[in-house]
Amino acid sequence: MTQFSNFGLAEPIARALAEKGYTDPTPIQVQAIPPALEGKDLCGIAQTGTGKTAAFALPILNRFHNEPKHRLKYCTRSLVLAPTRELASQIAKSFEDYAKFMRVSVTTVFGGVPIPRQERAMSHGVDVVVATPGRLLDLVERGSLDLRHVEVLVLDEADQMLDLGFIHDLKRIVGLLPRQRQTLFFSATMPKAIEDLAARYLKDPVKVAVKPAATTAERVEQAVIHVNQAEKPALLQVVLKEIEAAGTLDRALVFSRTKHGADRIVRQLGLAGIVAEAIHGNKSQPQRERSLKAFRDGTCRVLVATDIAARGIDVSGVSHVINYELPNVAEQYVHRIGRTARAGRTGQAIAFCADDERAYLRDIEKLIRLKVTVLGLPADFRAAVANTQRIERNAPPMPREEERERRGGGGRPGPNPHAQVRPARAGGRPPAAGGRPSGGAGRVAGRPGGAGGGRPPGGGNRAGANAGARRGR
Repeated sequence: MTQFSNFGLAEPIARALAEKGYTDPTPIQVQAIPPALEGKDLCGIAQTGTGKTAAFALPILNRFHNEPKHRLKYCTRSLVLAPTRELASQIAKSFEDYAKFMRVSVTTVFGGVPIPRQERAMSHGVDVVVATPGRLLDLVERGSLDLRHVEVLVLDEADQMLDLGFIHDLKRIVGLLPRQRQTLFFSATMPKAIEDLAARYLKDPVKVAVKPAATTAERVEQAVIHVNQAEKPALLQVVLKEIEAAGTLDRALVFSRTKHGADRIVRQLGLAGIVAEAIHGNKSQPQRERSLKAFRDGTCRVLVATDIAARGIDVSGVSHVINYELPNVAEQYVHRIGRTARAGRTGQAIAFCADDERAYLRDIEKLIRLKVTVLGLPADFRAAVANTQRIERNAPPMPREEERERRGGGGRPGPNPHAQVRPARAGGRPPAAGGRPSGGAGRVAGRPGGAGGGRPPGGGNRAGANAGARRGR
């Protein structure tokens, strides 16, 4: 049986792994780490929760140990792109754990926190930057990050990147990177769009897949309950109370299709005396961190999330995943139920299916090649519906934002997909995208520029639509 000791990892990394009790690598790690250590491009397909982070983090750290270099100001040696803040934070924490006995700097870059703090972190140079695409481009445009010295690029959860509309940002970012680099590409599924993306960015890649692209977790017990859309709040309350009474509820993750829908579910559960928190793109970073902390430490055992926010949630002990609304993209179902049955545990996934969601259910069953077990409505369901309707009639008015969404109101405009980042000029600093070109012989306020690691010039902030909803992810 392959063990981490068989990979020939540097002693500080091996010591960190031993301290964490890691001896046996997962299947994706067994297949991905050796070619990544050799510097080859790689395309890895594996479900969430299978250890993909270590599959790219360990080879990167081993490279840094074997090829130490002086950090260049406003530059990074390795760039990891993730679709959400939570996933970026999780990846950075893993890097820090594995590099515990090394002098490696790791910085996260995402929206929802003050950008000057991230600019200061970049000023001395960073070994590993873990970023969401929108805020990364903000730093580039402000002249606070130079990507010309990136040696390793990692695209994590690439399918989610495309689902969130990051394809234009990815093209712009890759255009700023050196052509000579190692690229590691990881995804939970492999639809045609992902194959095309891999073909564009990878050179003679090693392809590894530990399971068929859309196989769901084997230890997840899956079920579906058919119910009218208007009666879902009552059903959720009954299901959660039954799980609690049975003593099987550790933590339950409830999925909503929209941000305001998640807030509405939390409000309805609160009226029924069930403590719950919501996490989605409209929440500030401190709010999201508080909600996740409460979910992790068990003070709040029900977390309501959107697909965007949940793709970075790695919380042990999620016993139940409840699909309050079925996803309209079948692959998302795989990602959702992958939040439970992690680290060798079992879990249960329950889906609520309204009449207008039956087509989504058929797509899901076709994708996972499995007929989901149908459960009947709970015995006391009708009484719960009547009670929920009575409570709703006497409840305070719906908050303004939720009311606007319920009526079909719009939001802020999104980013401009046609905006361009100008390429770096040969022999000098890269001009800041969207700002004025730099002048002089590569100096800003006395700092050396060009390949010596000087700071790229400052550019203007993105205005209007370009500062749209993507920045909150």
